Amino acid sequence: MATTPVAAPTLDDAQLAEMFTLLRGSDTVELKLTVPAARHRDAIRALGLDPLQAQVRQVVFFDTPDLALDRAGVVVRARRIQGRPGDSVVKLRPLDPERVSPRVRRQKGFGIEVDAIPGGFVCSGRTKCEADSDAIREVVLGDRAVRKLYTKEQRALYEAHAPSGLALDDLTPLGPIFVLKEKWQPREFARKMVAEMWLYPDGARIFELSTKCLPSEAFQVAAEARAYLSERGIDLSGEQQTKTRTALEFFAGELADG
Repeated sequence: MATTPVAAPTLDDAQLAEMFTLLRGSDTVELKLTVPAARHRDAIRALGLDPLQAQVRQVVFFDTPDLALDRAGVVVRARRIQGRPGDSVVKLRPLDPERVSPRVRRQKGFGIEVDAIPGGFVCSGRTKCEADSDAIREVVLGDRAVRKLYTKEQRALYEAHAPSGLALDDLTPLGPIFVLKEKWQPREFARKMVAEMWLYPDGARIFELSTKCLPSEAFQVAAEARAYLSERGIDLSGEQQTKTRTALEFFAGELADG
């Protein structure tokens, strides 16, 4: 029996106007959807994903036990990647593109992106650089200073937006989280898609599907992606989860309990 698609949450007129403004100042758009936990297996089967093709990753965030950075709109992250160099990121979220200085916009590795989910969106700016996976592991184990993972430009971006007096080396590792990532090119969809399964230490999982495009293409690609996923019975109406928020709250809670 065919599955009847359920309408995804929509944006009101004010949200659409805000999103158009953000898109004009952004470099890319990432369209995201988290699949309800009860439908993970069905979605993996419907999309033809092969877990053995997935790339293994470890993601760690850095913040204070009470998430002072998160409250200030700053995300500090490092990622170990199987078979290739890792990376480090300093991200500002939410961000107004019009308030970013030309000097920062010109920095190597800096980009502005709108993340869009059914019924919502957020704009962020980040400076991303390559990082050694062994060095990231040493930081997580406490054998290397956090600041060593970040470039001069990343440290400057951090210092300009982090709470006063909170240095990178004052931050606590939150993680790591085990991640499986698979990228594929569907025959019935003109763009590459990405599937990520985030496996949290308490057994919780977030399964996210995503695709990227230029800001000028966002609404067309969103419609095409929605049609592609709906035809495969993917639930577009489930409650959306954010990987970063879930990770920060889990590890902060773990520290509070410990």
